[in-house]
Amino acid sequence: MSVQTATVQTVREPDQDRAVSTLVMAFSVDPICRWVWPDSHQYLSTFPEFVRRFGGDAFEHDAAHAAGELFGVAMWHPPGVHADDEAVGELVQESVFAADLERVFDFFGQLEQYHPQEEIWYLPLIGVDPKHQGQGHGGALLAHALAQADADGKKAYLEASSEGSRRLYERHGFEVTGTIQAADSPPLWPMLREPR
Repeated sequence: MSVQTATVQTVREPDQDRAVSTLVMAFSVDPICRWVWPDSHQYLSTFPEFVRRFGGDAFEHDAAHAAGELFGVAMWHPPGVHADDEAVGELVQESVFAADLERVFDFFGQLEQYHPQEEIWYLPLIGVDPKHQGQGHGGALLAHALAQADADGKKAYLEASSEGSRRLYERHGFEVTGTIQAADSPPLWPMLREPR
């Protein structure tokens, strides 16, 4: 499939549910998400709310972007905007199998160690519906927001959950700052990008 230039627009209120659905589809095969929620029912009944709690502030700050006809979605936290960690933690506590809670919370605890303390552009969630992957939507979403981060003179930060996403982020100037792993989890790579 050829790579095309995707049109990027801000996700408005009428399209928020569709944007969440795109991310649910995109993350259905994500190594980390399926390690946290390995059962399909568990994943499908939890992940839409996880998207809203972990990345939903992007909607309120015009920092949720869609490529194409909502084929891909990126939810950014602009400088000074943060997820409600308590609400995210409560959802994880309620949704993860009891036998897995300790290792999952250990994993999430490591995230905080790498997250920059300065004001940055943070990308908690980006994904493309599997039917539309390989068409340039992810790259277009990254380029769109990184242009704003560069204009602000701010660093950008994210975590890569697969080798493929890691390579995509490296092409956009991100560099790995460590590896997050707990028990039998897949690796997650924190990545930082200096402004250009």
